[in-house]
Amino acid sequence: MNWPLFLCVVLLLSATALLTISALNQQRSQRQVLQRLGVGGGQRAPRLLHDFGSASLARWVLSLDPEVRLLLDRLGWRQARQRLLFTVIQFSLPLLLAGLAVLGDWALGSGWVAPLFGLGIGYLLPKRLLARAAARRQARLALEVSTAIPLLRILFEVGMTVEQALRVLANEGRKILPELASELRQVLARVDAGLELGQELRHAASLVEVDEVTDCFVILEQLIQQGGGAMASLLALKRLIDERRMTALQEKVSKLSAKMSVVMITFLFPALLIVLAGPGFIAIVRALGEIG
Repeated sequence: MNWPLFLCVVLLLSATALLTISALNQQRSQRQVLQRLGVGGGQRAPRLLHDFGSASLARWVLSLDPEVRLLLDRLGWRQARQRLLFTVIQFSLPLLLAGLAVLGDWALGSGWVAPLFGLGIGYLLPKRLLARAAARRQARLALEVSTAIPLLRILFEVGMTVEQALRVLANEGRKILPELASELRQVLARVDAGLELGQELRHAASLVEVDEVTDCFVILEQLIQQGGGAMASLLALKRLIDERRMTALQEKVSKLSAKMSVVMITFLFPALLIVLAGPGFIAIVRALGEIG
């Protein structure tokens, strides 16, 4: 066993545990300060907790690289606990794999090969899984927007404002539009805290980075500013989204046909060649044998 490397792994694990404990203690001290200030009850306490926790959240975000920060925003993990959870996983998994490599003596001729390999895999694996999960959520959001647009048109036709319509979608559309309803609930929570709805819609669209969501929120922002004329824009957006989906499906079908042609050439063409050219080839062999 490589004892120096094992001691380094143990020290890194201890440092990670200490950082986690210090972050939890900081959050607990913030809650105690709010309780001493006498804001433990009512609706103002969650807002103050959110304001106090934003500083610690910013510090944790700075510890992440920019790509991970963007992926967490796209996935919807914007709370301090969620970011802290991913940070602990991202930094604990490589140490765990390296420790297992040291304890199991998996080094292939060298005491540093397997631990370094475990460190690399443990650091890159959570990031790749996060990217895949964020891409899947973006695809679900793009599909949900095409369903949300007709619902918004119906709500506008009955006389609701933009904020009222969004609240209906956020509360009643959890089963039909789970991802979009989650984004709308976060937007409306910030609006209830005193922020402006149009700016929050723009900010949410920049976080998720989905073209369909961005176009829809831009139209809603224009409707908030102008106060009307959104029906034609929503209808045009619905047609544009349908055309995009049709184009994407055509691309998938064309790619699938190309793949199927490769499969056909690989598996069916040899069998077809044997069936069609087999008798002629056998006759040629027999004729050459008789001549010989």
